[in-house]
Amino acid sequence: MNTKRMRFAIVRVVMLAAAMVLGGSSSAFACPVCFGAEESHMIDATRFGILVLLGITLVVQGAFVGFFVYLRNRAKRIADIELDTEWSELQRS
Repeated sequence: MNTKRMRFAIVRVVMLAAAMVLGGSSSAFACPVCFGAEESHMIDATRFGILVLLGITLVVQGAFVGFFVYLRNRAKRIADIELDTEWSELQRS
């Protein structure tokens, strides 16, 4: 029963998005500052702001990837040490 509601909600959102894309005019998708404006300092600043935000996002995602790679390498190193320790104990016996 819960999946029917979820499916209905997804269909409703997709239909609304399709209606906006097909029925909306191009001025509805532009911000009031940029629509119809020539190249100005405001547009340049907006583009720069978007690039900065994308850069910050990529740096944070890169940090996550680097952290998980570090954890994987550390787990491999610890497993190798434990294997070497166990192997040396078995050779002594």
